[in-house]
Amino acid sequence: MTNNLDLRPLWAAQTIAVVGATERVGAIGRLPIEYLTKFGFDGFIAPVNPKGGTILGLPAFQSMAEIPQHIELALIMVPASSVREAVKDCAAAGVEVAIVMSSGFGEVDPDGQIAQQELVDIARADGMRLVGPNCIGSVGGAHRVMATFSPVFSSESTPLPAGNVALVSQSGALGFGALSLGLERGVPIGIAITTGNEADVTATEVAAQLAQDPEVDAVVMYVEALGNMDQLIRVAGSKPIAILKAGRSVAGAAAAASHTGALASPDKVVSAVLTQNGIARANNIDELLDIAALFASEKKISGPAVGIVTTSGGSGILAVDALESEGLTLAELSAETVTALEEIVPSYGNATNPVDVTAAVMAESGLFERCVNRLSTDPSVNAIVACFAVLVGKDVDRIAQALGAVRENTGLPVVAVRTGAAALAPEGAQVLKEAGIPVYPTPERAVAALRALVTINTPERKNLAPSTQPGIPVPQNGASEKDLKELFAQAGLPIPESLVVTSGSEVVGAVGTVGGRAVLKAVVPGLLHKSDAGGVVLDVSAEKAVDTFARLQALGGDVLVERFVPGGVEVLVGVSSSPMGRVLTVGVGGVLTEIVASAAVRVLPVSKWDIGQMISETTLDVLLAGARGAPVADREALVIAIDQLAQGVRDWPDDCELDINPVTVLENGCWFLDAAYVEPPTQ
Repeated sequence: MTNNLDLRPLWAAQTIAVVGATERVGAIGRLPIEYLTKFGFDGFIAPVNPKGGTILGLPAFQSMAEIPQHIELALIMVPASSVREAVKDCAAAGVEVAIVMSSGFGEVDPDGQIAQQELVDIARADGMRLVGPNCIGSVGGAHRVMATFSPVFSSESTPLPAGNVALVSQSGALGFGALSLGLERGVPIGIAITTGNEADVTATEVAAQLAQDPEVDAVVMYVEALGNMDQLIRVAGSKPIAILKAGRSVAGAAAAASHTGALASPDKVVSAVLTQNGIARANNIDELLDIAALFASEKKISGPAVGIVTTSGGSGILAVDALESEGLTLAELSAETVTALEEIVPSYGNATNPVDVTAAVMAESGLFERCVNRLSTDPSVNAIVACFAVLVGKDVDRIAQALGAVRENTGLPVVAVRTGAAALAPEGAQVLKEAGIPVYPTPERAVAALRALVTINTPERKNLAPSTQPGIPVPQNGASEKDLKELFAQAGLPIPESLVVTSGSEVVGAVGTVGGRAVLKAVVPGLLHKSDAGGVVLDVSAEKAVDTFARLQALGGDVLVERFVPGGVEVLVGVSSSPMGRVLTVGVGGVLTEIVASAAVRVLPVSKWDIGQMISETTLDVLLAGARGAPVADREALVIAIDQLAQGVRDWPDDCELDINPVTVLENGCWFLDAAYVEPPTQ
């Protein structure tokens, strides 16, 4: 029987069984029933306990088979030794989704991993989905599903989750802790789901289904692993999604043998996959909740240009710094806008962006409103950040009304920064929230949230069309640089003329054949970084050719004689493997590769637009533009060549690595000067 793929019972079940239910105070088998009752679950609750009787006033069933109704969601809360039979009983009863809350499985030892897989096999045989084990459960939704034993809901101060944002967390404790922080801040999280060991159901799968729910407007996630992203990527454009991925640095990870593998770290690949597909990435829990608050406002952004209005020059400066740090831009206001603002802002303020209205404008009714309205109508402004150092009294109401009106009239995202004690205006956050304005304590946090909004509204995968270019043949085992370059030349890539020589008597003629100025390279199997081993000599004339040949041959192989291409900007281009797909790396090349370590990565396939963005993210952007009086290099030729390469190797083995370092970019055109191929490991 195939799996029932519908996970909606996690947040929309109307019939819930609690297997291992008990009335004993303090037992986890009691808490879900308490919570379901306390928060007003409007469906059918079936406590399951071999003793039968009643539990918290509800009839208890001795087994799943006795329950007269179809059960959509079952909570399995029995000792680890009894879980197998409980899963079997739930599957036989036709349960759609079971949450195994019991611990003692894959998180413990290899034997636990085996037992965990047995649970999945049993569930799949009858089409039941299994969440967990070692899972705290899920809460929220229109029916007030409180399928959890989390102590968060034991507190009288914890409100019912309500709102248009869903939170998915692989970690139960952290997930519900983040939920409690969000509820405390007024972030409208209406659904929270944890996935535990993810033996079957994963966080990305849950998020993908939540993104298709009409009651959910945004999804935020905490994950420790990002497996099977395909479902999430397919729905990423339909709803805002943000992910906090733990494990950014992997201590002790072995660096790849190639430059490409070393520069394309797993964390950079994760960021590339998310950004390419319009999924925002958060750096910590605070930022994840900040992003959730902005996503909840349901506003889109058309570009990265931000208008700033502030009552404090210092806050304005911090906001500008944050824009640069987050990759956003300061909107360039038109002359008409600046002139209009000069009529409002005092001479000791500032009428250009960031607009410093000063306390004087705040003191006179109507001036702040005129100022923010005029700023919002400037065509260059894609969003507004309003910064206030101190807010007291009726100023909060004025600001909320003014910013709320701008938000409604223009459709622009508007965020407020309130850098001051909440006690100065205790009602301030709520007033602004009611106006649809997310509030942040610092400019940095506000701008980071806007950066996430830009990511989801302007994904990098643009103009990506199916490739029509013939593929480059996969190199044979042990392919040399000469072999690779012949394949590249046949595909139309820019390769200098070259030939291999095996004796001193051949080398002089070979130098003449390639133009009289040559590069000589040692051809030694397994030698990836020839420069480091002294295996490359530049600008060799016929007079020096024999001696140079002798020195290089002593390294243990033949010698490649190649036309010398002087000058230019040196670029690294490489393709490597990752668990998330094949990775293209573009960065500073030549001898500066490790020293500068400036590279960008994307997961293939890519478009020419993607490649241009990669160049812009690195020091290459400055170098190609003609740094320190150097001539401007042919950026377009580089983009075209990289695009041809990326399309040409699309069918190469997933676990091979290709290094082209350097590609030298001249005023007109570019050349692939060195290449190395690392074969997939033999099985």
